[in-house]
Amino acid sequence: MAFIRIQGAVRPRPPMAQISVQRMLDVTISAVGLAALAPIILCIAFAILIQSGRPIFFSQVRLGAGGRYFRIHKFRKFRNISGVSDRPVTLTNDARMTALGRFLYKTKLDELPQLWNILKGDMSIVGPRPESLQLSDCFVGRYLDILDHRPGIFGPNQILFVNECCLYPEGEDPQQFYREVLFPLKASVDLAYFRDRTVLSDFRWIAQGVLATLGWRSSLEAKSIEAVRAYLRRDDIG
Repeated sequence: MAFIRIQGAVRPRPPMAQISVQRMLDVTISAVGLAALAPIILCIAFAILIQSGRPIFFSQVRLGAGGRYFRIHKFRKFRNISGVSDRPVTLTNDARMTALGRFLYKTKLDELPQLWNILKGDMSIVGPRPESLQLSDCFVGRYLDILDHRPGIFGPNQILFVNECCLYPEGEDPQQFYREVLFPLKASVDLAYFRDRTVLSDFRWIAQGVLATLGWRSSLEAKSIEAVRAYLRRDDIG
């Protein structure tokens, strides 16, 4: 059995047959997606250029499989101001966003350039969300297992927390709330799913992800919101 090393821990890799099938699907879907969506990608790029100029893309180093770094690409949705994107979380009515950026964020069209990340092998169609390096210290203990998997565009948390920006309580530090509440919840979901994922279950999450971008809301999303509220009520009681 092959092993990779993550932050000093020796970890087994999934079977090569499973990796090969997933990679084949990633390459096929991302290549077809880039070709089919090329007109939309060009229109978005042109709209950003007209509204707020360059750069068109937002690029940032993220944490990938095996704890390796990679550069993620998205359409820029924030104002072109130095240091404006330093905070690793996005809030409701985030003042950093442009008018077009709000639309891209709501429809998730800002993530289309990540198809290139998938084609390169940095990401997968289905996987945990790639975290900012500012949050890399959250991956301790059992949460290290999440780094066994390539990060992805679609997955359970992308449906459960599709409106994550609405979950941050007023008056609390957003980054601390993400670390103490949202990250553990999301990490637990990832650990439960990706340990026993199948190609069929991946396709179900892809379908739900596409529907979510079209405005469909899953009952699972309501459960995730209730889980956050329950956590907050527990803190109030304590």
